[in-house]
Amino acid sequence: MDIAGISALVTGGASGLGAASARRLAGLGAKVGILDLNGDGAKAVGAELGGAGVGCDVTGADAVEAALAELSDAVGVPRVVVNCAGIGVAGRIVGRGGPMPLEAFTRVVDINLFGTFNVMRLAAAAMSELDPNEEGERGVVINTASVAAFDGQIGQAAYAASKGAIASITLPAAREFARMGVRVVTIAPGILETPMFDNVPEAAREGLLSITQFPARLGLPEEYAHLVQHIVENPLLNGETIRLDGAVRLPPR
Repeated sequence: MDIAGISALVTGGASGLGAASARRLAGLGAKVGILDLNGDGAKAVGAELGGAGVGCDVTGADAVEAALAELSDAVGVPRVVVNCAGIGVAGRIVGRGGPMPLEAFTRVVDINLFGTFNVMRLAAAAMSELDPNEEGERGVVINTASVAAFDGQIGQAAYAASKGAIASITLPAAREFARMGVRVVTIAPGILETPMFDNVPEAAREGLLSITQFPARLGLPEEYAHLVQHIVENPLLNGETIRLDGAVRLPPR
Protein backbone atom coordinates (compact mmCIF):
# COMPACT_ATOMS: atom_id res chain seq x y z
CA MET A 1 0.00 0.00 0.00
CA ASP A 2 1.28 3.43 -0.90
CA ILE A 3 1.52 5.64 2.17
CA ALA A 4 1.36 9.03 0.45
CA GLY A 5 -2.12 10.48 0.68
CA ILE A 6 -3.68 7.86 2.94
CA SER A 7 -5.03 8.42 6.44
CA ALA A 8 -3.51 6.73 9.48
CA LEU A 9 -4.37 6.36 13.15
CA VAL A 10 -1.73 5.86 15.85
CA THR A 11 -2.69 5.04 19.43
CA GLY A 12 -0.20 5.94 22.13
CA GLY A 13 1.03 8.47 19.60
CA ALA A 14 1.97 11.20 22.08
CA SER A 15 5.35 9.59 22.84
CA GLY A 16 7.66 6.64 22.28
CA LEU A 17 6.95 4.11 19.55
CA GLY A 18 3.65 5.74 18.67
CA ALA A 19 5.09 9.21 18.17
CA ALA A 20 7.95 7.83 16.08
CA SER A 21 5.49 5.89 13.91
CA ALA A 22 3.25 8.91 13.49
CA ARG A 23 6.17 11.08 12.41
CA ARG A 24 7.40 8.45 9.96
CA LEU A 25 3.99 8.03 8.34
CA ALA A 26 3.41 11.79 8.16
CA GLY A 27 6.86 12.26 6.66
CA LEU A 28 5.88 9.84 3.90
CA GLY A 29 2.75 11.82 3.11
CA ALA A 30 0.06 10.26 5.32
CA LYS A 31 -2.58 12.28 7.15
CA VAL A 32 -2.19 11.17 10.75
CA GLY A 33 -4.58 11.14 13.68
CA ILE A 34 -3.20 10.63 17.20
CA LEU A 35 -5.10 8.95 20.02
CA ASP A 36 -3.57 8.95 23.49
CA LEU A 37 -4.62 9.08 27.14
CA ASN A 38 -2.42 12.18 27.28
CA GLY A 39 -4.79 14.48 25.43
CA ASP A 40 -2.45 17.48 25.39
CA GLY A 41 0.37 15.32 24.03
CA ALA A 42 -1.91 13.84 21.37
CA LYS A 43 -3.01 17.27 20.21
CA ALA A 44 0.56 18.59 20.20
CA VAL A 45 1.91 15.75 18.05
CA GLY A 46 -1.14 15.88 15.79
CA ALA A 47 -0.67 19.62 15.25
CA GLU A 48 3.07 19.18 14.66
CA LEU A 49 2.30 16.72 11.87
CA GLY A 50 -0.52 18.70 10.30
CA GLY A 51 -3.03 16.14 11.51
CA ALA A 52 -5.18 15.89 14.62
CA GLY A 53 -5.04 14.46 18.12
CA VAL A 54 -7.62 13.34 20.67
CA GLY A 55 -7.30 12.35 24.32
CA CYS A 56 -8.92 9.00 24.97
CA ASP A 57 -8.78 5.89 27.16
CA VAL A 58 -8.51 2.98 24.70
CA THR A 59 -10.44 0.68 27.03
CA GLY A 60 -13.68 2.66 26.70
CA ALA A 61 -15.98 1.41 23.94
CA ASP A 62 -18.00 4.61 23.56
CA ALA A 63 -14.96 6.84 24.09
CA VAL A 64 -12.92 5.16 21.34
CA GLU A 65 -15.88 5.14 18.96
CA ALA A 66 -16.32 8.88 19.48
CA ALA A 67 -12.58 9.56 19.17
CA LEU A 68 -12.33 7.59 15.91
CA ALA A 69 -15.28 9.51 14.51
CA GLU A 70 -13.64 12.82 15.45
CA LEU A 71 -10.29 11.86 13.95
CA SER A 72 -11.94 10.46 10.81
CA ASP A 73 -13.69 13.79 10.30
CA ALA A 74 -10.36 15.58 10.72
CA VAL A 75 -7.98 13.41 8.66
CA GLY A 76 -10.15 10.76 6.99
CA VAL A 77 -11.02 7.15 7.75
CA PRO A 78 -7.70 5.42 8.44
CA ARG A 79 -6.33 2.78 6.13
CA VAL A 80 -3.47 2.22 8.58
CA VAL A 81 -3.87 1.71 12.33
CA VAL A 82 -0.83 1.39 14.59
CA ASN A 83 -1.69 0.30 18.13
CA CYS A 84 1.07 1.42 20.50
CA ALA A 85 -0.99 2.35 23.58
CA GLY A 86 0.07 0.20 26.52
CA ILE A 87 1.63 -0.01 29.96
CA GLY A 88 4.23 -2.21 31.62
CA VAL A 89 3.85 -2.92 35.33
CA ALA A 90 6.11 -5.43 37.09
CA GLY A 91 4.92 -7.64 39.91
CA ARG A 92 5.21 -11.22 41.07
CA ILE A 93 2.12 -13.43 41.13
CA VAL A 94 3.00 -14.23 44.73
CA GLY A 95 5.39 -11.71 46.24
CA ARG A 96 6.63 -10.97 49.72
CA GLY A 97 3.40 -9.21 50.52
CA GLY A 98 1.26 -12.08 49.31
CA PRO A 99 -0.68 -12.66 46.08
CA MET A 100 -0.71 -9.98 43.40
CA PRO A 101 -3.87 -7.88 43.72
CA LEU A 102 -6.23 -9.00 41.00
CA GLU A 103 -6.85 -5.42 39.93
CA ALA A 104 -3.12 -5.01 39.17
CA PHE A 105 -3.30 -7.87 36.69
CA THR A 106 -6.58 -6.80 35.13
CA ARG A 107 -5.41 -3.21 34.66
CA VAL A 108 -2.47 -4.31 32.50
CA VAL A 109 -4.64 -6.69 30.49
CA ASP A 110 -7.41 -4.10 30.12
CA ILE A 111 -5.12 -1.48 28.63
CA ASN A 112 -2.75 -3.63 26.60
CA LEU A 113 -5.09 -6.34 25.32
CA PHE A 114 -8.64 -5.05 25.56
CA GLY A 115 -7.54 -1.59 24.45
CA THR A 116 -5.81 -3.00 21.38
CA PHE A 117 -8.81 -5.19 20.55
CA ASN A 118 -11.22 -2.29 21.07
CA VAL A 119 -9.42 -0.04 18.59
CA MET A 120 -8.85 -2.89 16.13
CA ARG A 121 -12.50 -3.93 15.99
CA LEU A 122 -13.78 -0.40 15.43
CA ALA A 123 -11.07 0.60 12.97
CA ALA A 124 -11.44 -2.59 10.92
CA ALA A 125 -15.18 -2.05 10.68
CA ALA A 126 -14.56 1.46 9.31
CA MET A 127 -11.88 0.19 6.91
CA SER A 128 -14.29 -2.39 5.49
CA GLU A 129 -16.38 0.46 4.05
CA LEU A 130 -13.46 1.99 2.13
CA ASP A 131 -12.82 1.44 -1.56
CA PRO A 132 -10.11 -1.19 -2.18
CA ASN A 133 -6.91 -0.47 -4.05
CA GLU A 134 -5.96 -2.30 -7.23
CA GLU A 135 -4.95 -5.39 -5.24
CA GLY A 136 -8.17 -5.43 -3.24
CA GLU A 137 -6.56 -4.04 -0.08
CA ARG A 138 -8.50 -1.69 2.14
CA GLY A 139 -6.19 -1.36 5.13
CA VAL A 140 -3.73 -2.78 7.63
CA VAL A 141 -3.78 -3.01 11.42
CA ILE A 142 -0.38 -3.12 13.14
CA ASN A 143 -0.46 -4.17 16.79
CA THR A 144 2.34 -4.10 19.36
CA ALA A 145 3.26 -7.17 21.41
CA SER A 146 6.67 -7.70 23.03
CA VAL A 147 9.38 -10.32 23.24
CA ALA A 148 7.95 -10.86 26.74
CA ALA A 149 5.09 -12.62 24.97
CA PHE A 150 7.54 -15.47 24.34
CA ASP A 151 10.33 -14.94 26.92
CA GLY A 152 8.38 -13.53 29.85
CA GLN A 153 10.53 -12.94 32.91
CA ILE A 154 9.70 -13.35 36.59
CA GLY A 155 7.52 -10.40 37.51
CA GLN A 156 6.13 -10.04 33.99
CA ALA A 157 3.11 -12.35 34.29
CA ALA A 158 0.52 -9.66 33.59
CA TYR A 159 2.55 -7.95 30.87
CA ALA A 160 3.50 -11.23 29.18
CA ALA A 161 -0.09 -12.45 29.29
CA SER A 162 -1.37 -9.29 27.64
CA LYS A 163 1.30 -9.26 24.96
CA GLY A 164 1.05 -13.00 24.35
CA ALA A 165 -2.65 -12.60 23.71
CA ILE A 166 -1.97 -9.82 21.20
CA ALA A 167 0.42 -12.12 19.34
CA SER A 168 -2.13 -14.95 19.48
CA ILE A 169 -4.97 -12.87 18.07
CA THR A 170 -2.94 -11.86 15.02
CA LEU A 171 -3.59 -14.89 12.81
CA PRO A 172 -7.31 -15.37 13.55
CA ALA A 173 -7.90 -11.65 13.01
CA ALA A 174 -5.96 -11.72 9.72
CA ARG A 175 -7.95 -14.73 8.57
CA GLU A 176 -11.25 -13.07 9.46
CA PHE A 177 -10.36 -9.72 7.91
CA ALA A 178 -9.04 -11.29 4.68
CA ARG A 179 -12.49 -11.11 3.12
CA MET A 180 -12.43 -7.34 3.71
CA GLY A 181 -8.94 -6.85 2.30
CA VAL A 182 -7.57 -5.81 5.71
CA ARG A 183 -4.23 -7.19 6.92
CA VAL A 184 -3.18 -7.70 10.56
CA VAL A 185 0.48 -7.79 11.58
CA THR A 186 2.05 -7.59 15.03
CA ILE A 187 5.47 -6.26 16.02
CA ALA A 188 7.14 -7.75 19.10
CA PRO A 189 9.82 -5.24 20.15
CA GLY A 190 12.78 -6.19 22.31
CA ILE A 191 14.62 -3.65 24.42
CA LEU A 192 13.80 -0.29 22.89
CA GLU A 193 14.53 3.21 24.16
CA THR A 194 11.03 4.28 25.18
CA PRO A 195 9.52 6.05 28.20
CA MET A 196 8.44 2.62 29.50
CA PHE A 197 12.08 1.55 29.69
CA ASP A 198 13.07 4.65 31.66
CA ASN A 199 11.85 3.01 34.88
CA VAL A 200 14.14 -0.02 34.54
CA PRO A 201 16.96 0.07 37.15
CA GLU A 202 20.44 0.68 35.75
CA ALA A 203 21.72 -2.77 36.77
CA ALA A 204 18.82 -4.49 35.06
CA ARG A 205 19.26 -2.25 32.04
CA GLU A 206 22.92 -3.23 31.67
CA GLY A 207 22.02 -6.88 32.12
CA LEU A 208 19.49 -6.77 29.32
CA LEU A 209 21.91 -5.02 27.00
CA SER A 210 24.56 -7.66 27.70
CA ILE A 211 22.34 -10.42 26.27
CA THR A 212 21.34 -8.56 23.12
CA GLN A 213 23.28 -10.28 20.36
CA PHE A 214 23.63 -7.62 17.66
CA PRO A 215 23.54 -4.72 17.62
CA ALA A 216 24.37 -4.67 21.34
CA ARG A 217 22.44 -1.52 22.19
CA LEU A 218 18.94 -0.31 22.85
CA GLY A 219 16.67 -0.30 19.86
CA LEU A 220 15.35 3.03 18.65
CA PRO A 221 11.70 4.04 18.25
CA GLU A 222 12.63 5.06 14.71
CA GLU A 223 13.57 1.45 13.96
CA TYR A 224 10.12 0.35 15.08
CA ALA A 225 8.63 3.06 12.87
CA HIS A 226 10.74 1.87 9.93
CA LEU A 227 9.24 -1.60 10.32
CA VAL A 228 5.76 -0.06 10.44
CA GLN A 229 6.52 1.55 7.08
CA HIS A 230 7.68 -1.72 5.56
CA ILE A 231 4.61 -3.61 6.82
CA VAL A 232 2.31 -1.03 5.26
CA GLU A 233 4.16 -1.10 1.96
CA ASN A 234 4.58 -4.90 1.68
CA PRO A 235 1.17 -6.51 1.01
CA LEU A 236 2.42 -10.06 1.59
CA LEU A 237 3.06 -9.40 5.28
CA ASN A 238 -0.05 -10.64 7.02
CA GLY A 239 -1.03 -12.77 10.02
CA GLU A 240 2.47 -12.71 11.49
CA THR A 241 4.23 -11.49 14.62
CA ILE A 242 7.66 -10.06 13.85
CA ARG A 243 10.33 -9.83 16.56
CA LEU A 244 12.33 -6.60 16.46
CA ASP A 245 14.95 -7.41 19.04
CA GLY A 246 18.57 -7.79 17.93
CA ALA A 247 18.25 -11.56 18.63
CA VAL A 248 17.75 -11.03 22.37
CA ARG A 249 16.22 -13.86 24.41
CA LEU A 250 15.15 -12.82 27.87
CA PRO A 251 16.42 -14.92 30.81
CA PRO A 252 14.12 -15.87 33.72
CA ARG A 253 15.11 -12.74 35.66
